[in-house]
Amino acid sequence: MAATTEVLQEVVIKFAGDSGDGMQLTGSQFTNNTALLGNDLATFPDFPAEIRAPQGTLPGVSGFQLRFSSDLVYTPGDECDVLVAMNAAALKVNLKTLKKGGRIIANTDGFDVKNLRLANYPEGVNPLEDNSLSNYHLIKIDVTKMTREALKDITMGTKEKDRAKNMFVLGFLYWMYNRNMDSSKEFIKEKFGKKPEIYESNIRALQAGYNYGDTTEVTGTTYTVAKARMQPGTYRSIMGNQALAYGLIAFSQKSELPLFLGTYPITPASDILHELSRYKSFGIRTFQAEDEIAGITSAIGASYGGSLGITTTSGPGMALKGEAMGLAVMLEIPLVIVDVQRGGPSTGLPTKTEQSDLLQAYYGRNGESPMPVIAASTPSDCFDSVYEACRISVEHMTPVIFLSDGYIANGAEPWRFPKSEDLPAVKVAFKTDLGHGEEKFQPYLRDEKLVRPWAVPGTPGLEHRIGGIEKQNITGNVSYDPENHQLMVKIREEKVEKIAEYIPEQQLDSGPEKGKILVIGWGSTYGVIKSTVAELQAQGNEVSHAHLRYIRPFPKNLGEMIKNFDQVLIPEINNGQLIKIIRDKYLVDAKGYNKIMGVPITKSELTEVIKKMLA
Repeated sequence: MAATTEVLQEVVIKFAGDSGDGMQLTGSQFTNNTALLGNDLATFPDFPAEIRAPQGTLPGVSGFQLRFSSDLVYTPGDECDVLVAMNAAALKVNLKTLKKGGRIIANTDGFDVKNLRLANYPEGVNPLEDNSLSNYHLIKIDVTKMTREALKDITMGTKEKDRAKNMFVLGFLYWMYNRNMDSSKEFIKEKFGKKPEIYESNIRALQAGYNYGDTTEVTGTTYTVAKARMQPGTYRSIMGNQALAYGLIAFSQKSELPLFLGTYPITPASDILHELSRYKSFGIRTFQAEDEIAGITSAIGASYGGSLGITTTSGPGMALKGEAMGLAVMLEIPLVIVDVQRGGPSTGLPTKTEQSDLLQAYYGRNGESPMPVIAASTPSDCFDSVYEACRISVEHMTPVIFLSDGYIANGAEPWRFPKSEDLPAVKVAFKTDLGHGEEKFQPYLRDEKLVRPWAVPGTPGLEHRIGGIEKQNITGNVSYDPENHQLMVKIREEKVEKIAEYIPEQQLDSGPEKGKILVIGWGSTYGVIKSTVAELQAQGNEVSHAHLRYIRPFPKNLGEMIKNFDQVLIPEINNGQLIKIIRDKYLVDAKGYNKIMGVPITKSELTEVIKKMLA
């Protein structure tokens, strides 16, 4: 008898296993397949902190959470409907996130005596056998045995065959959710087409997983989720670091400025280097330097020479780049410093997300070194936000800090392709000769934006002095004069603050213009704030949401917006950083909600906080 098919509004799946089980690949393949079907989606890859923790242990668990829906999605979900547990450690770490009555797809081979001991289960206890999972729908599959059986006539070692286990699981889930497997077959062909045995083993394991579901009908029911009602256009699934790289390329093409990336690899920013290095055909130049300082100074040199200089890093690298950032402030040249934040301090939590560096971006340099700060809010928003960061940097002749984080960088969502003609225009004006009445080039003579001219070295008649020592106003000569130093510090600060006149005013994302509570967010808290506030509004509560892209300077109307509300709440994945700046700037008694666990704030947590404030 064929399995019945049930239509669901949304599903949250968590893939979990040892870091060698390929859960990230499985999750990303299911995600890409979901995007092709037209569902809205959000993902949360959860990498282990250690590069190679001991196999089967709790620190070695790698997870990938995916939420897909026929409605619009803003978070990967608080709880999951389905947990794929490849071993005992994966079950133990993630069971708390599974809804009561949810499904557990367990690889029984991962629950032998050794794996149970490594996962710190008591002697003789096996959760698959002791009825402790009676509140869940347990599906036990010996994935390892089934995979080996499917590959029995392929001349590969057992270890190599076992690497295809994730494809068996993927095939089973494709059956369970009524999916066509062509997208994953094409991926396997592209990745392993020149390695026949590896290609064949993955294809066979994928088909074996699908066939297992089809022939055993172990669940009795298959499921479908209808397409989401989304704005018409061409979509693809995109991760934050990818979108960021494409935004940089788009700006380079639109502005006709060569793009140079000078950087040093660091988690979770390294993928930007990897992605950009694939696009040399667009005139993109990437340079992997010997350290963080060499990375940023090479980018400064590129900007001085007439290119758009970019450097990428995370929190520890930001600290190392501090002096060179000050040099870029003094030189007043374009430069974009991309900081993909992670847990700190020091090495901290390299693979876990945190909004850890806002105060470092704002204040983390010696002397008075004001720089604009722009923050992305979602993976796809990285494209538009970094494009805007580049525009501000070039048009206002200033280094700009762009903030993303691990959650945004590695998360994925559908992205609607922009058209080139729809991208904002960019004004790039190199100085090529002496102006009217100008007898000698004055490198710090400013326009109405307080912006100095961009003169490329080697331009006849425009020779000028550079360096980190204070410059004399207008002439650019070295100056130790106290009054001049104070004047230049004030001018540099005013130039950055003046950018507020050239950016959009702050808009409410949702809610009334006046009310009881304004929730102000920045960065990756966007999804959870949006979905929480929308639900509270539907219940009749006077709650509004404003999300900041421009953090320095703030939009000029932000202060007036704040005054329209009785209370202000600022949720952050840190110990309270934006709240300090808001309190200082607007003298408002804002309240904070802070989570510093390397994972995003959940909708249930935030709902409880806002309801208490409303009460």
